[in-house]
Amino acid sequence: MTTLSLTSSLTDDILVVGLAQGQPARKGGKATLVIESGDLALDAKSLEEILSDMGATGKADEVVKIPGNSVRLLVFTGLGKVSSAYGHETLRRAAGAAARSLINQKSATFALPARDLEGVAAVAQGAGLGAYLFNEFRSDEVVTSNSSLASAKIYTSHAAKAEYKEAAVEASVIAQYTFLTRDLINTPPSHLNPVTFAERMSAEVKAAGGARAGLSITVMTETALKSKGYGGITAVGQGSANPPRLVRISYTPTGKVKPAKRYAFVGKGITFDSGGLALKPALGMEAMKSDMSGAAAVCASVLAIAALKLPVAVDVWAPLAENMVSDNATRPSDIITIYGGKTVEVLNPDAEGRLVLADALQRAQEEKGLDAIFDIATLTGAQVIALGTRTSAVMTNNEALSSAFLAVSQSTGEQFWPMPLPTELRASLDSPVADLANIGDRMGGMLVAGIFLKEFVSDDLPWLHLDIAGPAYNDRSPHGYTPVGGTGIGLRSLVAAAKAQI
Repeated sequence: MTTLSLTSSLTDDILVVGLAQGQPARKGGKATLVIESGDLALDAKSLEEILSDMGATGKADEVVKIPGNSVRLLVFTGLGKVSSAYGHETLRRAAGAAARSLINQKSATFALPARDLEGVAAVAQGAGLGAYLFNEFRSDEVVTSNSSLASAKIYTSHAAKAEYKEAAVEASVIAQYTFLTRDLINTPPSHLNPVTFAERMSAEVKAAGGARAGLSITVMTETALKSKGYGGITAVGQGSANPPRLVRISYTPTGKVKPAKRYAFVGKGITFDSGGLALKPALGMEAMKSDMSGAAAVCASVLAIAALKLPVAVDVWAPLAENMVSDNATRPSDIITIYGGKTVEVLNPDAEGRLVLADALQRAQEEKGLDAIFDIATLTGAQVIALGTRTSAVMTNNEALSSAFLAVSQSTGEQFWPMPLPTELRASLDSPVADLANIGDRMGGMLVAGIFLKEFVSDDLPWLHLDIAGPAYNDRSPHGYTPVGGTGIGLRSLVAAAKAQI
């Protein structure tokens, strides 16, 4: 992973600076270019002429490289329209795009127009998040010739200040555990199933310090799940040769620190979703290895929270199952009993994520003193239709919690949008033979899924449901700090929510 640090001197032979689009010199003329190098002074005029001759535009995601005089390589990363105060997400994405382009480079200095602590933190995060490669299943020859940027130094005149150093450390932690989230998502189901996911998290908890760091982990097997009445996880996982699991990771601050808040994070962990007996079309099914993105995000987020020693307590619940086709698979019209006693008629075995989440939501609420419960899931295709592939949905039973979360998510650069839970859609989940059905109206399907989950959350417990179906997995081109494959969406906002004690 890329080492992140701050510097107030230029020692690297690669320098990354910003490039923005200025106003045309005359009406109808070509837009000018503006080099933005923050606290580092550059002789920009001649460089702007060279870049203009090369056809550079300064648009977001554009990266242009030219030989330098005082450095071996100058890297210009697009900032879009020139501004006196660039948004933190603009800086984060520009740094990420540059880091993505610096394959096989040892070190680079990033001098971007970060004018405050949050801006420097954003540049550090972007540089760290952009320098990601997933090489686990490539041959040694390819891995040797294809490595990410080893070191990124963020140029700032405030490099010696403690709060700026802390921001760089936090950026390193965020990058480290975003990479873990991405790695889990990108790992194929031949190597990541409920059993191996649980084993991997046990190893990660140990590596993060275990009890010394305030962390503990327990794993429920299929036998325990069945005997204790976890009907959702059991029903979804029973069609697979790989049995289901329920992973719980708990973090409590060490020493004499009294937790200011106690949260439960619940993440959908379908390690592969074939659709079960409601078999999905073959086209695009390979992306269903990402249906455990929610579980990956919550498991990695609690490790990041522990690494940052935040004064909150967090219980993470990751219900893990593989939704497969077999003679043991759950059938349409089967009735199952969710943990806690409610019965569900399974009209569609491909609406399985809400079943495993219902079990985990019910169990999570048994812990005393919860201030809020969050669930995060690649839950519905309807989310993608409604909000596209870069914006996730937020649904809630508590508008104050939702507003606070949206505020912190805006600071992280993760895009979320509030969606309603209309009461009139609840009737579509009625079943003539069970307490409710697992599907209802197709129109507004994302909202119906949220309403289903709401049935398993106490009205007086603040709850947030995050549907990340589109943003969790990027099957298009890389952009900013976002690679192809698993994105790690949700981790930054969950950590920020815990830090802000919303």
